[in-house]
Amino acid sequence: MTNIVLNSAPAVLTGRIFGLDNQLLFDLLFQGIAVFILFTFVGYILINPIKKMIADRQAKIDGDVEAAKKDKQEAARLKEEYDEKLKNVDVEADQILSEARRKAQKNESAIIDEARTEAGRIVDTAKKEAELEKLKVKDEVRVEIISVASMMAGKIVEKELSEADKNKLIDDTLREMGDKTWADK
Repeated sequence: MTNIVLNSAPAVLTGRIFGLDNQLLFDLLFQGIAVFILFTFVGYILINPIKKMIADRQAKIDGDVEAAKKDKQEAARLKEEYDEKLKNVDVEADQILSEARRKAQKNESAIIDEARTEAGRIVDTAKKEAELEKLKVKDEVRVEIISVASMMAGKIVEKELSEADKNKLIDDTLREMGDKTWADK
């Protein structure tokens, strides 16, 4: 028979729960170092970028919060300005309207003054034209009187007339000239 010793019996227990030998301790130490290296490597490759990404995201959020606070403050300031302008809009509208009224009254006065000046000029022109027309009529009346006198003188020279004949001659001459001629002048 062969000398095969089967070691079917468990290792000698020396009062411990499980047996620790040098190989098991070496394996545990080796696995511990491997896990540490693995976590360091994974931490460097994965966790640090994730931490950096989270920090960047947090910084962006903080910046957005600060910007939102500034925007809110600016909006509040603008709202106050807007409310103040709304309060003053009636006063400003009244000022604009009063300024417009003042300008309109000034323009009205200027237009009335200009119209009065123009009316005075037209009246002066009409007076001058009436004066010229009057002089023209006087000249025409003189010419008519001269022609009547010439006609009467010619008739008187033709005959020696009595006083009644002279009056009749004047009346006839006046009738020939027409009453309208004397009435217009």
